Amino acid sequence: MRGSSKPEATLLAPSGQTVRSCRLRQRNLDQPDLPFDPMPERIEPCLALLQPKVPVGPDWLFEVKWDGYRLAVHIDRQDVRILTRGGHDWTHRFPSIAASAKKIGVHTAILDGEAVVLDPQGRSDFGALQRSLGGRGGKRTSTESVMMVFDLLYLDGHDLTGSELAVRRHLLEDLIVAGGDGAIRLSEEVEADGAGLLEHVCHAGLEGIIAKRRQQPYRSGRTGDWLKIKCIQSETFKIIGYELSAAARGGIGSLLLAGKRGNDWVYVGAVGTGFNSKEAASLRNALDRLRTHKPAVPLKGENLVFAQPALIAEIEFRGWSDDGKLRHASYKGLREVQDNAAVFDMTDRGT
Repeated sequence: MRGSSKPEATLLAPSGQTVRSCRLRQRNLDQPDLPFDPMPERIEPCLALLQPKVPVGPDWLFEVKWDGYRLAVHIDRQDVRILTRGGHDWTHRFPSIAASAKKIGVHTAILDGEAVVLDPQGRSDFGALQRSLGGRGGKRTSTESVMMVFDLLYLDGHDLTGSELAVRRHLLEDLIVAGGDGAIRLSEEVEADGAGLLEHVCHAGLEGIIAKRRQQPYRSGRTGDWLKIKCIQSETFKIIGYELSAAARGGIGSLLLAGKRGNDWVYVGAVGTGFNSKEAASLRNALDRLRTHKPAVPLKGENLVFAQPALIAEIEFRGWSDDGKLRHASYKGLREVQDNAAVFDMTDRGT
């Protein structure tokens, strides 16, 4: 991000290391848009696999991990569609991103990235993104959000999913100028030692980094081609009820959480921090509408109110206790159904 004064620029460049942008020659926009490959209606996203350690070797490319909603932007001349990870059309929810997409000098394209709201230091703030959309189930349009684009899947009649990442990145960097401040920005490759970069972003208060194999094509699902290494663990869990408290804000002392193991729910503990009085009242109203006398997980205790496992919460935590409960958990926000977030699978931690 040479020459950029944006806050995120200072977060991404460890001392003595650079953020790389390779601007290629200008494409000839007068060249006919030949229909070599039909433009897909939707491409299932490639997902990052959680790993505890940073991979080493020249085959890996590193980027900052952004904390928001995964989006695919489909551009067909002046027609733009913005799809969520679950395939829902949210073009109307992100008008600034849609408007910015129309200004990209391209006939047809599919951009892969993450919608985020940045704080004054340039860090992605998931809670701020949720509030900009009106909370879970909200109907607001988010004018504050920007899309950090990290992949290009289709361009002017060419399906790029079979091309290696290095090629896709070069073409993407030709479309989106590094260091821009619009609603669509380039999530740049950081030229740095992976372990050193992780230490840097953790110190800067970012969520973590993404490592990607340079020579691999774009493969949908969690194949291991993309890895995520986090500073602080953050996963999605089902809310299966709450502890009623007359003294706590909104009447909720803590939220009861569950992960999955096969077709069963597994209790992973409770979270009582991270939400304010307004959020607690909203959560209680939503959970009261889902009340049930048959808990998803057999639990006993006074003042427990059980709910059908319908709400998915993003939870930040510091680790796991010996009995399989979350340590130092904090609530970050609810995930939208349209986001198609996967509930944490307990087999991933070997329990």
